[in-house]
Amino acid sequence: MAESSATDPGPDAPGTRTDNPAPAIAGLLLAAGGGRRLGGRPKALLPHRGRPLVEHAARALRDGGCAPVHVVLGAAEEEVRERAELPGCVLVGNPHWAEGMGSSLRTGLASLSPRTPPATALPRPPLRPLFGTTPPGPGAHSTAPYELAAVVVALVDQPGVGAEAVARVRAAFRSRTSLAAAAYDGRRGHPVLFGAAHWAAIADRAVGDQGARAYLAEHRDALELVDCSGVASPGDIDTPEDLHRLNGGG
Repeated sequence: MAESSATDPGPDAPGTRTDNPAPAIAGLLLAAGGGRRLGGRPKALLPHRGRPLVEHAARALRDGGCAPVHVVLGAAEEEVRERAELPGCVLVGNPHWAEGMGSSLRTGLASLSPRTPPATALPRPPLRPLFGTTPPGPGAHSTAPYELAAVVVALVDQPGVGAEAVARVRAAFRSRTSLAAAAYDGRRGHPVLFGAAHWAAIADRAVGDQGARAYLAEHRDALELVDCSGVASPGDIDTPEDLHRLNGGG
C-alpha cells in the first residue's frame, strides 16, 4: 500500500483533490437510417474495411474522448445488434426511425437525460450497458450513469469523420450552454456538440430529417465553428456509387 509523506502528500491532502472534475461529455451516434437509396440496406451495416460502418463511427466517438457512447438503432435493429461489435456502447432502439433523423435525435437525447422527452414511446432497454448502468424503469428515460454536461453527435454514414474531428469538437466545450460544430471549408457539418442546457429545446425542434438544423440556425451567433478541413471528410454514403468509392472502387 502506498504511503504518504511530507514530500508526497496523500490523495486527501489539501490541494490534491480536484474540485472541478473534467466534464462528462457523451457521444451520440445516429445509426437508425434505412438506406432507401441503397436498396433498403441499413446504413449501420454497410461494409467498410471488413466491418460495419456503425463500428467505425462508434469507435471514432470513443477514441475522440466521449463517454458514454449511445448508439440509436432503427432499421434492421435486431440484425445490427447481432452482427455489430460495439463494446462499451449503450444501444438505444427507436421504433419510429422512419420518421427521420429528428426522431432519432430526440430518442438519443432522451436516453441521455431524464429531462428530455423521447420521440414517443420509451426506447427498449439497451442490451450492452456501460459502466454498470441499468435499464430504465417505468417512467424513466435516461440510461446515463451520471449527469452529463454535453454530447457530441455524429452520423453513421460519414466514415471520413474520425476521432480527430470528434476530439476537436469536444475540445470546444466551455459550459453547459456551449454549441459547437465541425466546419469544412467554412461550412457547418458533423460532428456537433450540444451543451446539456440546449437538449430539451433541440428535441422540441427536431422534426423530420432536419435534426438540429433549425435550432442551430436560430442560435448561429452562439455557435462555435471548429475547423476540421484537414483532418476529416464529411461526405455521406447515400448511394451505391458512394459505397463503391468508399471501398476503393474509384
